[in-house]
Amino acid sequence: MIFKTSILIFVFINLVTPVLSAEEKKPQIESDQQISDFSLAGYGEKGKKSWDLSGKSADIFSEVVKLNEVVGNLYGKEENIKLTARKGDFNKVDGKVHLEQDVVITTSSGTKLTTDSLDWDRKNQLVTTDDAVNIQKDNIVVVASGVKGEPNLKKVALEKDVRLDINPANPEQAQAGGSKEKIIITCDGPLEIDYEKNIASFNNNVKVERPDSVIYSDKMDVYFIASGRDSQNVTGTQKAPNLMGNKIDKIIARGNVKVVRGENISYSEEATYTASDKKIVLSGKPRLIIYSSEELK
Repeated sequence: MIFKTSILIFVFINLVTPVLSAEEKKPQIESDQQISDFSLAGYGEKGKKSWDLSGKSADIFSEVVKLNEVVGNLYGKEENIKLTARKGDFNKVDGKVHLEQDVVITTSSGTKLTTDSLDWDRKNQLVTTDDAVNIQKDNIVVVASGVKGEPNLKKVALEKDVRLDINPANPEQAQAGGSKEKIIITCDGPLEIDYEKNIASFNNNVKVERPDSVIYSDKMDVYFIASGRDSQNVTGTQKAPNLMGNKIDKIIARGNVKVVRGENISYSEEATYTASDKKIVLSGKPRLIIYSSEELK
């Protein structure tokens, strides 16, 4: 259907503009070979498979293999990573992979990233994109424009227009200590997330919205309580490392800190919020403005 539409458009352009440049007349380059069920694999120590890449069909050129319905896998010691997309290019020279359309990364520890396009550098263990991304783990959802990080998503940097939602935990998660309230954190970016160290660092125009308060600052570090879990993969059942949970431990805001609670506003250079007692400690020239409904006599 797409091929027929392209032909109709091409004919229409020729009727409207009969004189075409040499570049416009240039025919499409045909692939050297077309095959179905294309697959590649790499092996590490002791002949153990470390990665594989497959497609339902492939057009093979001198330097690039163009794939359809792409599936890639990375096999790690602690967890596995799966990448899927409708289309992809595999560069035979440098081994890099470019994925497009419905790109999804899923890890065996439960993290999922979706985007429109992605570059996968296998040798440097790096994935990047300038497109909008969505990362979800349990009841935490992060959206932003642009990302750079490890394929296992344990360390990622989201470039700009960042929003992190901590949604109320379901009954099972609540019993395990999950968040019972909706929390929204936004910033201009970047946001750096380290799932192994259980910390998310927000930068530039940071705003935290809680049901009873709003916190503004230039920079903010949000510490989460770790949660270990069992993960199942092709090598059998194994214990995944302690990863970032869905419950906040503490928040440290720095630079032009402003805390709004109802009509009361406080200012300081730094503020520390602890989730266990829901207290905020201000430091660095703290100033508090209290609005009272009582008449002064």
